[in-house]
Amino acid sequence: MSGIVPAPVARQPWMMLFPLFALIGFGALVLTSAAAGDFDAYARGHLLRFAILFTMAVVISRFNKPTVQMLTYPGYIAILLLLLAVEVMGQVQGGSQRWLEAGPIRIQPSELMKPAAVLALAHYYGGLPVGMVPSFRALMPAAAIILLPIAFVLLQPDLGTSLAIAFGGFVVMFLAGLPLRWFVTAGIAGLALLPVAFFVGLQPYQQKRVLTFLDPENDPLGDGYQITQSKIAIGSGGLFGKGFNEGSQSHLNYLPEPHTDFVFATMAEEWGFVGGLFILTCFGLILFWGLKVAKAANDRFSKLLAAGMTATIFFYIAINLLMVMGFAPVVGIPLPFISHGGSSMMTNMICIGVLMMIHRWNRSAPRTGLVGG
Repeated sequence: MSGIVPAPVARQPWMMLFPLFALIGFGALVLTSAAAGDFDAYARGHLLRFAILFTMAVVISRFNKPTVQMLTYPGYIAILLLLLAVEVMGQVQGGSQRWLEAGPIRIQPSELMKPAAVLALAHYYGGLPVGMVPSFRALMPAAAIILLPIAFVLLQPDLGTSLAIAFGGFVVMFLAGLPLRWFVTAGIAGLALLPVAFFVGLQPYQQKRVLTFLDPENDPLGDGYQITQSKIAIGSGGLFGKGFNEGSQSHLNYLPEPHTDFVFATMAEEWGFVGGLFILTCFGLILFWGLKVAKAANDRFSKLLAAGMTATIFFYIAINLLMVMGFAPVVGIPLPFISHGGSSMMTNMICIGVLMMIHRWNRSAPRTGLVGG
């Protein structure tokens, strides 16, 4: 086989690439249907963004370990400053201040912070002596790496992104070896502070989302409309769905955001349980590959970084699927590689690029210079 398939091709992580390409292609079909058969509305941009961001991921995969470690803290600080700039001069859209604009360039720094925080924590714990990990003195810098960006993001306000940063960070900290009792204590304290967080920390529209999650049927034509229509769309799909471009919920505008946050409901109505199973299988293969990359890593920094990037992708998947089925509040987190939108795809492709990079590290010895062979 090695004589038939060129070595550079054979070395690629096809266990991840095949399901990734399948999700992107299937997503283009779903987005075409969400636009009533108009390929140019969403699907064309979806494929174009993926082509650009996949190229970015390939470039990321060529960096070597010393270069990544050298750039970790400067990159983290730069993104933190961008978050501060959002508070000063950020663009307001939909009641949230999350974007920076400079001519045609429009970025959402909070999306960049998700992988950046994981990278900074992996670098910190990767260089820390094992004996110092379970000490409060060592916890303080790690807590600052997590809490500073979360504080800025909550001001935007963006609860979903704050939770994503926290989740990726906690996974890295847990795997680094922090005592389990610290996480249990933090969880108990968090539960005790829930009433304060709800009434003081959340905006009125965020409070409505939580109340709607707890009882969506209380106002099915108002605050509970999104979840109600999403459940109807998913349930009406049955085993095999209604067929491509035959979904009534999205085409008749009953289902809000059929191409972004609720794209899974759009898909489930037309492709049914089989379509959902296909998507879950593809996601499962990608996540399983990410865990394999983490397990095969040769040092603590690489292991923590790979696990944190995999956890970030998992968070997107889990929260979106729970959200559209009514098991989590609506927090505006799109479905990776399926939903229309550039910011979330950028974050997930950064994670994919970093995992490809560590996969390459695992296969060959690190080299010097900006990029390695």
